[in-house]
Amino acid sequence: MVLELGIIVHSVVVGLSLGATNDTCTIKGLIAALCFHQMFEGMGLGGCILQAEYTNVKNFVMAFFFTVTTPFGIALGIALSSVYKDS
Repeated sequence: MVLELGIIVHSVVVGLSLGATNDTCTIKGLIAALCFHQMFEGMGLGGCILQAEYTNVKNFVMAFFFTVTTPFGIALGIALSSVYKDS
């Protein structure tokens, strides 16, 4: 559970940084890093979930939160960057 919580917070922060970025070069690098990073993070989390032998509902909930946290962070970053204009 601690691993899941850490991954959720980390994914929101990574998504937030991607959503708040306006530089094309930075976005390309972040997307490439994010794809590989999320893939390995998901495999690690999936292995831990399987070893823990949780119920199917708990497995689904944990997988769901892993799936939606990065897009949520990206949307939050886009919203915050449109509200806050650096002058």
